[in-house]
This record gives sequence, structure tokens and C-alpha cells, in this order.
Amino acid sequence: MQLGLDFTLVEALVAGVDEVGRGPLCGAVVTAAVILDPARPILGLNDSKKLTAARREQLFDEICEKSLSWCIARAEVEEIDQLNILHATMLAMQRAVAGLSVTPRLALIDGNRCPVLDVPSASVVKGDSQVPAIAAASILAKVSRDREMQALDLQYPGYGIAGHKGYPTPAHLEALQRLGPTLIHRRSFAPVRKLLEQL
Repeated sequence: MQLGLDFTLVEALVAGVDEVGRGPLCGAVVTAAVILDPARPILGLNDSKKLTAARREQLFDEICEKSLSWCIARAEVEEIDQLNILHATMLAMQRAVAGLSVTPRLALIDGNRCPVLDVPSASVVKGDSQVPAIAAASILAKVSRDREMQALDLQYPGYGIAGHKGYPTPAHLEALQRLGPTLIHRRSFAPVRKLLEQL
């Protein structure tokens, strides 16, 4: 269901859920679920894309410290290729909510679809800029995935993964053409699939 309600009415034990990494050609899709503590407000929560990397890192630590509960989860490249990116994202969101140490009364999901959960849920379009708990989840997911991309850049040099984070930039597509796909590339995504068909 879509929500157009006053979020202050449901602040207690609301989990915000968001994902990062649906569009990239490589790496996992990473999700997070966060239940904020109304007694310990966090200033400056916003859509992770609107914050600097340094500010996201600061907020990451504050969210982990002050939240009532949080969980970062993922779906791996193999799961993305097997299920498709939408279903893999829903699976990762299910894992994030299931991993919370506190059961939320409501899960608010960024976007226009909800995974099947054991708790009531609602989707919120552009939720990461409207609902603080979703903004917090977007920050945890983004920082977590970016850190993974930095590590993968060292494992797979030459692709520029630390810079483009796996997204299909001209530099990434050129490196793919030159070096070929790796184990972390999503074989079901068209640019990777087409290259593999040529081999």
C-alpha cells in the first residue's frame, strides 16, 4: 500500500528499509533496516545520495550507536543472476528486517514495492528524503556497499570499481571490454551477458 499519512503518528518502533546497488553490473545488492530511537535524535538524516561521503561515514557511526536496532543485509551476485535484481532486492530486504533485534510494528520501504514480511509494511516513494528511518537505512546500506567496493577494487584492479562502484559508466564498460567479466560481475545484466556470449 502507498502511504500518505503523518509519520509522527507511527514513529514508535517503525523500521525504515532501503537498498543500494540495484543498477551496478557487479557486486551484491545491499539493504538495511533501522529502527530509530525517538529519545536519541540524529541530526542531518537525509537521502544518502544528497550527503557527502565524509558526512555519510559520520552518520553511519551515529546511526549504529543511537538506533534501537539496525541490520545490514545483502543478496549476492549469484542470487541476483538466479532470481533477477528485483526479487534479489526483496530477499535482501526480508533479511534486513528479519535481522533486527527488535520487532518493528511497521516497516516502511523506500520505493513503490514491499517485500513479503512478517510485520505490517508500506511502501513510500522517495521515502529516503521523507522518513528519517528510511534515510538512516539508506546511509547504512550506501556506506556498507561503498566499503565493499573499495575492497573489491583491490581484488580486481583495472576496473576502477572504487570510483564507479560497479555502475555501468563508460570507464567500467571499457574495462569490461578490455579485461572481460570477473566472478563479481552479474551475468544476467545485458552488458556482461553480451560479452560472455562473445567468448
